[in-house]
Amino acid sequence: MQLGIFAKTFERPTLRDVLSAVKAHGLNCVQFNMSCVGLASLPDQIDPEVADSIHQEAERQGIKIAAISGTFNMIDPDVRKRKIGLQRLRVLASACKQMGTRVITLCTGSRDPNSMWARHRDNDSHEAWADLITSMTDALSIAEKYQITLAIEPEVSNVVDSARKSRLLLNEMKSSHLKVVMDGANLFHEGELPKMRRILEDAFELLGDEIILAHAKDLSRDGAAGQKAAGTGLLEYDQYLSLLNAVGFDGPLILHGLTEAQVPLSVTFVQEKLSHIEKRMVY
Repeated sequence: MQLGIFAKTFERPTLRDVLSAVKAHGLNCVQFNMSCVGLASLPDQIDPEVADSIHQEAERQGIKIAAISGTFNMIDPDVRKRKIGLQRLRVLASACKQMGTRVITLCTGSRDPNSMWARHRDNDSHEAWADLITSMTDALSIAEKYQITLAIEPEVSNVVDSARKSRLLLNEMKSSHLKVVMDGANLFHEGELPKMRRILEDAFELLGDEIILAHAKDLSRDGAAGQKAAGTGLLEYDQYLSLLNAVGFDGPLILHGLTEAQVPLSVTFVQEKLSHIEKRMVY
């Protein structure tokens, strides 16, 4: 596995400074965000010169752009906002090749009108699922045109709130351009922490072959997505990383949910866990 980080963890005046900070922590891949070059995360336009500069600076510093964040609320109750999100996704997708990446991460969204990451009772409605299918169909048309992969993340506050629903979505869409971001800290509904080991096992059984990116963060409670630095919460990391390894995942493992001050602790924590797994494999 290639340990990396959300690039926007480091607030710096220039892209060169951002990537230098990543490199200084011994990391060589990032999940990128357009905010690192002073744009909105999902901008209305991306100048070709900006896209080229991102690719060139990443190559110069030996950093892989594993994916780029393209989150918008795919089931926003405001249809107009969904359409704007799709338009901006097209802009981002059209620039991916120039920026040196082929993966855009998405948020499946929520019926909450104020936050795509807030739980809403209507997320479980047939109408919300139908809207997701409509949005995802349009998004995958964009992905096919620009030959990129969209990566969705099961998250307890979203319409896709479990590994099972992720599997249902994958089965319904039937697209090679749709894959999964696995985040072990996002899978536990209220009251489910005592079943952590089983829920993690089920998630990998359902989605193991579809994981294109993994996240490394932690959680302090169930019923909400984890927002703590890896190694500072309740996630059973030995099991989580062992399951990633068992399904043959050797791609980017991206730290997030942490402050810059917490980066050294989380890097050391995850690297030590990965090292133990490798030693077990040898012996």
